[in-house]
Amino acid sequence: MRKFISDLYKQQPFIYKLFLYLVTTILIVYFFPKGGKFKYDYQKGKPWQYETLLAPFDIAIEKDATIVEHEKQAIRDNAKRYFELDEDKVGLIRIRYDERIDKVFRDTAYSKTEKERIVQFSHKLFDELFTYGSASNSELLNGKKVNIIKGKVTTEIDYNNVLRASNLRERVDAYVSGTPYEAEKFYDVLFDIFEPTLTYNDQFTKQEIEDQLSKIALTRGNVVEGVRIIGKGEVVEGEKLAILNSLRKEYESEIWSESNYNWIVLGYAILVALALLMLFLFIRKYRNAVYHNNTKVTFIFFNVTAMVILTTLVLRYNEQYVYVVPLCILPLLLKAFFDARLGLFAHVLTILLLGFIVPNSFEFIFLQTIAGIVTILTISEAYKRANLFISVGQITVIYMMGYFAFYIIHEGNVVDIKWQNFGYFVLNGLLLLASFPLIYIYEKTFGLVSDVSLLELSDTNSRLLKELSDKAPGTFHHSLQVANLAEAAANEIGANAMLVRVGALYHDVGKMANPTFFTENQVTSINPHNELSPVESAKVIIDHVIEGVKIARRNNIPDRVIDFIRTHHGTSLVYYFYKRQEESGGELIEDDFRYKGPLPFSKETAILMMCDAVEAASKSLKEPTSSLIDDFVERIIDTQLKGQQYINANITFKEIESIKKVLKRKLVNIYHLRIEYPE
Repeated sequence: MRKFISDLYKQQPFIYKLFLYLVTTILIVYFFPKGGKFKYDYQKGKPWQYETLLAPFDIAIEKDATIVEHEKQAIRDNAKRYFELDEDKVGLIRIRYDERIDKVFRDTAYSKTEKERIVQFSHKLFDELFTYGSASNSELLNGKKVNIIKGKVTTEIDYNNVLRASNLRERVDAYVSGTPYEAEKFYDVLFDIFEPTLTYNDQFTKQEIEDQLSKIALTRGNVVEGVRIIGKGEVVEGEKLAILNSLRKEYESEIWSESNYNWIVLGYAILVALALLMLFLFIRKYRNAVYHNNTKVTFIFFNVTAMVILTTLVLRYNEQYVYVVPLCILPLLLKAFFDARLGLFAHVLTILLLGFIVPNSFEFIFLQTIAGIVTILTISEAYKRANLFISVGQITVIYMMGYFAFYIIHEGNVVDIKWQNFGYFVLNGLLLLASFPLIYIYEKTFGLVSDVSLLELSDTNSRLLKELSDKAPGTFHHSLQVANLAEAAANEIGANAMLVRVGALYHDVGKMANPTFFTENQVTSINPHNELSPVESAKVIIDHVIEGVKIARRNNIPDRVIDFIRTHHGTSLVYYFYKRQEESGGELIEDDFRYKGPLPFSKETAILMMCDAVEAASKSLKEPTSSLIDDFVERIIDTQLKGQQYINANITFKEIESIKKVLKRKLVNIYHLRIEYPE
């Protein structure tokens, strides 16, 4: 039992990865849209690539969505409007009229004939007002028919009748036209008496519209089972396209039934599991250091899952917004924290997963793959804000060009192109800019290091480097010189120049613990090593690596930078004190004079070891010349090679030779070697 528990504990990293793999697969399958997948892939304007297709069952041909929408709009525009006639208000108007007409009859300004004409006209108005009512033009909404509700009775009347009853001034002008009567006297009696008596009934009107909309036919005929739909090589367009779209929708709705639900989920699970397995195998084979770091593996799978879930949620809301999802954030982030190859591989697998569920899958996969490649090729030195903006602009332009090309291929013109889609691509680009703060959040969450953090760490005004400058100024100057040499060497062989520069700046922070025990910090002739034995001196020198790791951890320096502190001497000898012990004739134990390692395990850590040794030893050159510097560099690096200090670093002999040339050139420049002028 104890052995089983021990073996289980040893397999803990693998068990975690297996758990992560299963959880990721389940999450992605769970968020996939619950619909079947049509077994034929076709595009408008392209030839049918399969054998002749016969209708597998009776198919109802669906109307085009735009036609259905036009019909709905026509119903909304021409629907009957419902108004309620306020009979109480009509009665009040009649009372006000009676009061006014009594006053008119007492007024001597009106003749008897005018009074009779006003009364006659008023009665006609009251008849229309009770029959049709009156309302404002804005309330009538320019309808053709109006339904008047009187109590429990609804009467349909012509819109013009209501309009005529509502326009009192026009009625008066028409009535007195061609007569000797003054229209103003009619206005004095009637104008401020009449008011709208119809109230718009929104509930009845909406119900009428809904009833009419529900009667719209969504199909326009059908295809009988066994009838030929399309043959191989025929272009998918017109009626054939409409039938295929109807068949696909019918097929996808029928296949996702309760009886075969589990089988379809199983199919999705297998495909998703295969894609994620490829990602796992790629990381294990080509990024072994990442594979053995569960935090980094979790980070990669978390981002892949997040992109898939975000896209599926957008598809559920509205599939036309699918290009707003900033999928290029994935390769951008992975390149920032790892490398371009891993970023592109993960991006392509994510796009393939989404190809199962997005409409126009070929178009989507093509555009997103091209955009991902452009992201990898253009995003460099992301810590420079201008570079990020330029890259996002290029990605947005690629999206637009690709969409435009696909549209003119499908339609053959740009008459009905949806220009708002270009706005979606611009929004996509703006969301890509969110990767900058996202990098910071991920750094704090997952403990990763990006170029942005490295740029901050390279600031010589940072607290730790200022402390190094104050306590060990010679060491600080040495670190700056090493940083310059290492950066130039890294640029020469294509390594991470920013990382190796930061590593060089911090590699000797451990010397702050005992600064005067290192010659570059000794400002007097007193050497504290004179009071120590060679073994004790070697221990102080070796301990600066251990102290450096402790100081770096206390100051929250990332592990990626601490690796340079741990490896910059590898397992080399403290040769000076080793020889002194040998000359003294005392007991010579080699391990007492050898650094504890580990050995450099990357190009960057190997570069730092070379530059550190060369720069430190160059201080011993009395009268440096070009030939002396060449021999000096060769001897130091060859000694490290013979000591097998680079066997764990993925660096080639060709790259080492290139580094040698850079160091020779830089040292010549540092010592300002010139020809000797005659006196």
